[in-house]
Amino acid sequence: MSEVIKRMIQHFGDDVRRINHALKVFGLAKCIGESERLEEVKQQILEAAAVLHDIGIKESEIKYQSSAGKYQEIEGPPIAEKILGELGYEKEFVDRVCFLVGNHHTYGNIDGTDFQILVEADFLVNIFEDGMDGKQKATIKDKYFKTRTGTMILDSMFSEE
Repeated sequence: MSEVIKRMIQHFGDDVRRINHALKVFGLAKCIGESERLEEVKQQILEAAAVLHDIGIKESEIKYQSSAGKYQEIEGPPIAEKILGELGYEKEFVDRVCFLVGNHHTYGNIDGTDFQILVEADFLVNIFEDGMDGKQKATIKDKYFKTRTGTMILDSMFSEE
């Protein structure tokens, strides 16, 4: 995973905010996945997808002048595929990571625990980074959080005062 992380950092260059975002999502996804006892291959897929989930942002901003999720989902998979292919990952692994990268803002497409955890980890970081209020947090929790660990982390990080 270190090589994937280094490639992500090289891709984002001096965009430290996006690098830090990816690393925070990666850390939370790793923790949630391990706590939820994902099988080893699914855990590795989750971790790679967490590192690369926003990899399409730069290209989206160039092509569409927007970092909106729908554009990230279009532009991210080819970049993720190139990175993982160059690192020698197997096709099935690459295909699943690209599916997750290409759908991580399309919550109706959640089709597995790896996808669920990626969404939860991204929300945990976004709630803080975007300064969401208690009502927004509660809506996200009710609508999108399903894992025991993700819910516990959400409640711990953003407890009602």
